[in-house]
Amino acid sequence: MKTSLLHAAFLLFAVSVIGFSTQAQSDSPDAQLSGRLTDLSGYGVGNVKITAQLENNPNARIWSAVSSADGTFLLVIPAGPCRAHFQHPSFVPRDVVLVLAPGEHRTLDLRLEIERVSENVVVTANALPLDLDHTPAPVDLIGRQEIEQRQAVSLPDLLATQTGVSLARTGTIGGFTTLFVDGGNSSFTKVLIDGTPVNLPGGDLIYTNLTLDNVDKVELVHGAESALYGTDAMSGVIQIVSHQGSTRIPEVNLFAEGGGFSSARGGAQVSGLLHKFDYSAAGSYLHTDGQGVNDAFLNRSFAGNLGYSFSDSNQLRLTVRSNVSFAGTPGQTLLAAFFPPDPTAFDDEHQLSSNLSWTFKTGSHWVHRISGMEARFVDTNAFPDFNFSETAQFNRAGFLEQSTYSFRQGAVSAGYQYEVENADPNNNSGLHARRNNQAGFLDARWQPLSRLTLSAGARAEANTNFGTRVVPRVGAIYALRYSQGLLADTRARISYGQGIEEPTIFESFDSDPCNPGNLNLRPERSRTVNVGLDQYFSANRFRISATFFANEFRDLIDQQQGPSNSMCFGGQEKLFFNIDAARARGLNWSGEAHLNRWLVLKGNYSYDDTRVLKTVAAAPTVEQPGNHLLRRPVNSGNLWLNATFRRVNFNLAGYFTGVRTDSDFDGLGFTRNPGYARFDVATSYAFGKGFSFYGRVTNLLDKQYQEAIGFPALGRDFRLGMNYRFSGRN
Repeated sequence: MKTSLLHAAFLLFAVSVIGFSTQAQSDSPDAQLSGRLTDLSGYGVGNVKITAQLENNPNARIWSAVSSADGTFLLVIPAGPCRAHFQHPSFVPRDVVLVLAPGEHRTLDLRLEIERVSENVVVTANALPLDLDHTPAPVDLIGRQEIEQRQAVSLPDLLATQTGVSLARTGTIGGFTTLFVDGGNSSFTKVLIDGTPVNLPGGDLIYTNLTLDNVDKVELVHGAESALYGTDAMSGVIQIVSHQGSTRIPEVNLFAEGGGFSSARGGAQVSGLLHKFDYSAAGSYLHTDGQGVNDAFLNRSFAGNLGYSFSDSNQLRLTVRSNVSFAGTPGQTLLAAFFPPDPTAFDDEHQLSSNLSWTFKTGSHWVHRISGMEARFVDTNAFPDFNFSETAQFNRAGFLEQSTYSFRQGAVSAGYQYEVENADPNNNSGLHARRNNQAGFLDARWQPLSRLTLSAGARAEANTNFGTRVVPRVGAIYALRYSQGLLADTRARISYGQGIEEPTIFESFDSDPCNPGNLNLRPERSRTVNVGLDQYFSANRFRISATFFANEFRDLIDQQQGPSNSMCFGGQEKLFFNIDAARARGLNWSGEAHLNRWLVLKGNYSYDDTRVLKTVAAAPTVEQPGNHLLRRPVNSGNLWLNATFRRVNFNLAGYFTGVRTDSDFDGLGFTRNPGYARFDVATSYAFGKGFSFYGRVTNLLDKQYQEAIGFPALGRDFRLGMNYRFSGRN
């Protein structure tokens, strides 16, 4: 009897517990927040971190979730007033205040705006900024944090560590610099500063005095991009993206440093946000005596970025960048026994670029951008001992109109560009040249599947010299795998593009009777293919990327013997023709490992097998068919390590390059430039209250090498400095 009563009591207790539990669940105070996150084109945005916290209680618990690959999310949070925060590295953060009732199921769909200065957003490879995960072309992004950790000062030194890039400098800090991307000529890479082309007409560019003041990011796009950018984009595009003020209380940065070779450098940067007006400006001064006779270099730089927002969908922006330098030019050391270094020769350079753009939306699908741009370059070479000097002046000015229609699975952009080129390539000749160029282009991207993004575009370029040419590009990127496990995301990509380059001013207009210009020259042409695979590991903490590239360059311009002329050296004129051809094939490999929160390791390796396919019979032996292209190593690589622990940051960078084909261009028979390895180290210590001490050593082991035959590179150099930074805030 007692046992039966115990059983009955236990059964009654169990039923009561279940009943109370069921009632509690039905009256649960929790609410559900769900929805889909997309970009402005309707792409689902995955890996967005969503956090929510009850309002008016900063110590309350934080609830969190992560959006799936298609942008959907679900978050269970307590009822009541709360603030939801949406965070993704590629997009502008969003905050939403909600009041949720007990048991409510609220749907919230948001469109996130792309963050242009993010290290995961590509501005250059697409008509509009796009997440790196949806960009078919291979892209290297270098953000502000890496620039500061490496204490990089100039653009060439920063780019020298990137995949597929080789650098050749005729001298030390102020020497003439050429930069080759994936085997293409130095003039085959288009360089933009906030959208303004700064190459000289015909593609050449003086990298010598381009500094990184007021720069938030540098992008390098591999492959021909003439479909978007027209002439000069034959093997790649580089773009400098300026810093934009964003804090109500201004951010201020002051620095001063000194070191080896009697070097001194100082500068300042200030940025902020005043109501609807944002501003950022920076300037710097650098002087060094160099390591030899007449090897001094002086550089003064200024950069500004001003913007005004009439509304969230209507902004006006002006960017300006100026670089002025003065460098001694002692000449080749190979000829020092016959021609001692000239203690008075110098090269004086002035570069100025500006861009005024208006971006606005009409409705929820249309975005328009109208830009006016101008770039000026003045270069004076002088040999006072010989009472000789010459000045070259170049100018590019134009405007761009682009309209983009975005829909759920993609976007279509159409644009028109007009440009005027003026040049006085030699003040002694009295020649003035002018070209008027215009172009129309279409560019589209489409996401038929959540894992697949397709892109295609074409441009019709009408040039004063060569008439009209049409250049296309196509690409695709496919996500083979989405995962947060040990074997994480896998993406495959392929891109194809055609490039064109107009003749230089000299090649088209030169009035020298012994080297006359040819107005009938065709544009130089390229075809590039890139096929790559990106593999991530351990929740994307580790990445390995490999890209095969095959580039062909046709109709390259060279000189061959012309009619007899007793006035000319050798008794014959030299005429310009489209006669050369070359190719480059290889593999670019890169890896990145975030070993923990304070240690990052990066590395890359490039195999670049270039070949001369066709040239003039009178070309030097080293430039005959079958040889490698000059100053482009077959094997090169870089290693980059950064450690941040408490107040200390330590950075180690190594550069490795194999043997390069080169020439002394003086008939001395030097055609082989040995390989070398160089190491740089940079470190900083934060004292607190905004003050920090920093130092760096370039060429740590004092390696003796030459990037170009006859021009020894700078030996071991050190700099020590102080920095004060007041971090702005809202």
